[in-house]
This record gives sequence, structure tokens and C-alpha cells, in this order.
Amino acid sequence: MSGPQCCANPPALDSSCGVGHKEEIGGLKCYVTGPSHSKLALLLISDIFGYEAPKLRKLADKVSASGFYVVVPDFFYGDPFQGDPFATENAERPLPVWLKDHGPDKGFEDAKPVIQALKSKGISSIGAAGFCWGAKPVLELGKYPYIQAAVLLHPSFVSLEDVQPVKVPISILGAEIDIMSPPELLKKFEEALNAKPEVDSFVKIFPGVEHGWTVRYKDEDEVAVKSAEEAHEDMLNWFVKYVK
Repeated sequence: MSGPQCCANPPALDSSCGVGHKEEIGGLKCYVTGPSHSKLALLLISDIFGYEAPKLRKLADKVSASGFYVVVPDFFYGDPFQGDPFATENAERPLPVWLKDHGPDKGFEDAKPVIQALKSKGISSIGAAGFCWGAKPVLELGKYPYIQAAVLLHPSFVSLEDVQPVKVPISILGAEIDIMSPPELLKKFEEALNAKPEVDSFVKIFPGVEHGWTVRYKDEDEVAVKSAEEAHEDMLNWFVKYVK
């Protein structure tokens, strides 16, 4: 189910990147950025490379400029995926083995105390965005009143059955070239969500880009960079509309 595309163009992790700071929230180390007095928070849930990915932190800083208190938790407890995505069965820890220790369902459970801690700080409204691996935990949160809005970006491990029970406004931003969530699956998501008029939804497929592009684009790839910026804007607009 998970293959090389899931791990293409891995980031060079940097614990010191970003204009924010590290803080423990709900028992997890988090990268935190934006106005601490804000009543509006965004939870960004990373892909398998974790919360020290520079492009993810750069995006957190970018959306915090709109007045959001942005939190990027370390759901992998200092153990993001590392190594060769093309690893053989004899490799020390290929992706399927790593996933046994870091399943998306655990991410959902770990997110709950983070959200509880944010609400105890006086946060009144929370949006959550999930990238690849992070999409499934966000979707699970969206089935309950934990969050007010959800955005999934090139989701992994998400089925049609996962999408149908969602109860909060949800935006799904996908790639045309994507093994994990191919366009035909995204269109099924769209049909299922359109059948629920009580839940506002938005599904968009970005042409010519691959799974993971919003946080793992190559700087020299102008098409991917422009497309990533468009997806970032779509994500922010969704949260401005529904996290208030």
C-alpha cells in the first residue's frame, strides 16, 4: 500500500528551522508559531518525515501570519521515517516495518490530548490539516467535534469508507500523479461528500504534480512550486472561512 512515491524527495530534517519555537503540548513535542494570544489554532499533521521538515515549518510560519496559532506536533516521538524508500526486504527498517510502530490510528489518539491542551489554553476554534500520513488522523478527528474544519493534502491510507462519516467542512487537495490517492479515488471522495449537503466540501486535483508535492516540492521545479503555493492558499482560505 505504501511505496516509493510516498517517500520521494525526502527533506533534510532541521530541528532549528522556522521562526517559531519548540514547546510540549498534550504530552508531545511541538513546533509552535504564530500569535500565542490567538483564539484560533491550526494543527498541521506531517507526513512520515515528521515535524522537523523545513518546508512544513515554513508553511506553518506562512499560515500563522493570518492570525492563527499553529502547532506541528511530533507524532513520531523523535523517530521519523529515515532511509531508502526502495529498501529491500533485508533492509534494517523498510517503510512497512516503520509503519507498524507509527500507524495513523495512533496519530489520531495522540492528537486528542494536544487538542484538549489547546482548548485549555483558551483556544475556541481549531482547524487541522494532514499531509500524506497525517491525512488519516485529521479525517478521524473530523468525525467528532474535536475540530471545526479539515484539510487533507495528498492523503495516504484513506478509503472511501473513511471519508463518508466526516462531520466538519472538509477540503481535499490531491495530485494528478498519485498512487496513494489517484484521481479516480478522489472523485469518489467528491461524490460521497456531495451526497452530504449538510457538510461543506471541496475537492481539487492539481495537474502535473505528484503525491507529496505540497511539502516536498523541488525548489527548481517551477510548476510544482507554483502548484504548492496554490494548494497552500486553498488550505488557508478554507481555514479562514471555517475556523472562526
